[in-house]
Amino acid sequence: MLYNPEWMTVLQTSFVQRAFIAGILISIAAAAVGYFVITRKSTFATHALAHIGLPGATGAVLLGIPVLWGMGLFAIGGALVIGALGKRASDREVATGSVLAFATALGLYFSNLSSGAAKQMQSILFGSVLTITEDQLIIFALFDVILVALLLIIFRPLLFSSLDENVARAKGLPVTLLGIIFMVMMGSVITVAVPAVGTLLIFALVITPADTAMMITRSPLRAIIATFVICLVSIWGGLLLSTIFDMPPSFVIVTISVVIWLVTKAIAAIRK
Repeated sequence: MLYNPEWMTVLQTSFVQRAFIAGILISIAAAAVGYFVITRKSTFATHALAHIGLPGATGAVLLGIPVLWGMGLFAIGGALVIGALGKRASDREVATGSVLAFATALGLYFSNLSSGAAKQMQSILFGSVLTITEDQLIIFALFDVILVALLLIIFRPLLFSSLDENVARAKGLPVTLLGIIFMVMMGSVITVAVPAVGTLLIFALVITPADTAMMITRSPLRAIIATFVICLVSIWGGLLLSTIFDMPPSFVIVTISVVIWLVTKAIAAIRK
């Protein structure tokens, strides 16, 4: 870990400033789905979808089409399959595992066919928030608007079905359809965010801040807002510290997120 005496100058560069803006957009997306990932017990599905998109990315390289298209096709396609097959929480685990196993095998097969596909797999795993472009920021901003608008439309029935699936089903709510819509939302978040932050980082930013927020408050709305704040603090804090001490941003961002989670969990345990 080396101190960077020029860190103030680095912070003023355009690529770092874009990374800070990306942090806001990523935090909005993570907060929008994070609370429901926890309440719906879909953490495994979130982890799986991030990796299900890998064969789409590597396959896109082989076909010479935009990587985002290939990744989106597989991530959203996987979300549809998991949502359709996993009508209940217990069923989703089996469906998720089956789809993940097939996607992983396919991704390895594609990566063996081309060195470019293998390099793309590495890029998707770790991402690079410091290389995000203005065009990507615009796409991400538009996506956030659509995501939040959709969430506002289905918020109440989605919340009801997430908290008590059996009662929601008995009340006549379209639980399966809501599950499919949510899985597509999650797959879309991963598709848009992963090129910037990687599959490993997006999992930590969707799950960890949301779980931390739910230890702080029981209110769904407050938990979503708290998730946004914790996620943003983790990203901005990680970017700042990685600039000052010349460390990989992803490592520092995840570390801050996990430390906040551990401290909150320890405080909650002491208060019991």
